[in-house]
Amino acid sequence: MQIRVAHLRAQGIDFAVFDADARSHLDSDRADLLMRLTAAARANGLKVDKSALAFRQGSRNKFYGTPDLVRFLANSGIPRWTHTITV
Repeated sequence: MQIRVAHLRAQGIDFAVFDADARSHLDSDRADLLMRLTAAARANGLKVDKSALAFRQGSRNKFYGTPDLVRFLANSGIPRWTHTITV
């Protein structure tokens, strides 16, 4: 499966945002998915200090991940996708 990733650096922090959500929509499954995608991004040579999932819930963009990154994304929106990874 191909997953779009935004890999960015802001305020000296490297972060990754993944265009994905857990099928169940449960936080425990989102945490597992985020852990697996973060590991895959690192295995592909990306430096990741913080990470989050970005997905649509109804008509709204939602985020799940590192709390301060989620707050940043909630204010700035979904960044432009820069990479794809295969998982």
